[in-house]
Amino acid sequence: MGRPADTSPEAWRLLIDLIRQLPAEERLRRALELSETVRLAAEDALRRAHPEASERELFLMSARQKLGNELCRKVYGPA
Repeated sequence: MGRPADTSPEAWRLLIDLIRQLPAEERLRRALELSETVRLAAEDALRRAHPEASERELFLMSARQKLGNELCRKVYGPA
């Protein structure tokens, strides 16, 4: 994980040290929460970009983003 450009090296080291002090279960919980937040944001972006799309179409667009065209076609068939 690289340091964001707007964060000083000292602040970044402090954050990393604090994260390392967390119990493994807490780090995992936070990672899963962040993953869910990113998933919901991506889903929301697709809905805003394609307001006319059905739930199935949105699902397939999301799958295509995650899996790539070829694997998505193999798993879900031609869209």
